[in-house]
Amino acid sequence: MERQVVKCRRCPRLVAWRERVAREKVRRFSDQEYWGRPVPAFGAPDAGLVIIGLAPAAHGGNRTGRMFTGDRSGDWLFDALYRFGYASQPESAGRNDGLALHDCLITAVLRCAPPDNKPTIDEIGNCREYLRRELRLAGNKRVVVALGRIAFQAFVRIWREDGEAPAAGKLTFRHGGEWELGRLTLISSFHPSRQNTQTGKLTHAMFDGIFRRAREKLQ
Repeated sequence: MERQVVKCRRCPRLVAWRERVAREKVRRFSDQEYWGRPVPAFGAPDAGLVIIGLAPAAHGGNRTGRMFTGDRSGDWLFDALYRFGYASQPESAGRNDGLALHDCLITAVLRCAPPDNKPTIDEIGNCREYLRRELRLAGNKRVVVALGRIAFQAFVRIWREDGEAPAAGKLTFRHGGEWELGRLTLISSFHPSRQNTQTGKLTHAMFDGIFRRAREKLQ
């Protein structure tokens, strides 16, 4: 499946944008070779914890070829994962940095960086099947953490379309939301984007609470 993801060209706007960014590099990364392709999931498919984000960042995952790697959102995520035992190191610099995940799979709604981080409805739909297949393959998943409203809505739609167990309570996105879906626990969190972290909408304590709870559920 990873090969299919990396070769995907379903969304002309996203293909054009990711390749343009890879050619017209920002100055601070001008000496680096950009990935410039769809970014596959990172981690083990048999993991107990699945994390769903929005999309690779233009100069993050689109540059490094790894989910949540090379940008501030990733700095927040991997620092938290390391402290709660899901990552072998607190920083994710690139595909060859030796980082390993423990019982954790990181994926996203989109595999290509969207302009201004704003995908269209059609683009989300074009990529949905990849996420659906990953969730089906992740047969040992017990906790899903959805980072942001779009990731939350994408997971809920797939869950309902696949006729899985109904939720115990109304599924409405909020930070720290938690729902039991059969043997699976869904936890929702604000995305660790600069818009949220620099304004204080999401603090380290709030983010830690998400992964502390995930760890508790997986014990």
